[in-house]
Amino acid sequence: MSDVPSARRPAGELEAEVLAALWSARQPMTPQDVQTALGGHLARTTIATILARLHDKGTVERTRAGRAYAYTPTVQDTAGLAARRMHTELGREADRSTVLARFVSDLSAEDEQLLRALLGGGDGDGGPRTGSADGPGSAGAPC
Repeated sequence: MSDVPSARRPAGELEAEVLAALWSARQPMTPQDVQTALGGHLARTTIATILARLHDKGTVERTRAGRAYAYTPTVQDTAGLAARRMHTELGREADRSTVLARFVSDLSAEDEQLLRALLGGGDGDGGPRTGSADGPGSAGAPC
């Protein structure tokens, strides 16, 4: 066994690199395209595995491009990715009301005010949501 420390990357770092390449390309990319965009330091099979995992999570969609797949992100940026993760976690629990109540109870005062403003109750009255870009009732729509 070697005394050299492992050079393993933190969890999610490779996925973040691959997503960054897809976001900057603004067009579908094959694993080979991603490999080239990342400078060739990762094996194509590693990139293909990362893309397959991102597809399984719903973070990218894929279409056939010859014998390979071409991948496109389903989220627009890191904020969209974080929102997708939050939505996924919420969907795992049957008692959504309790999950949301506990989430809100742990918010800072600033984040609580921001959330109220985003939901249309910026004056703090807890009023109903006035709608969003996705329209009323879109809470189940993917991020």
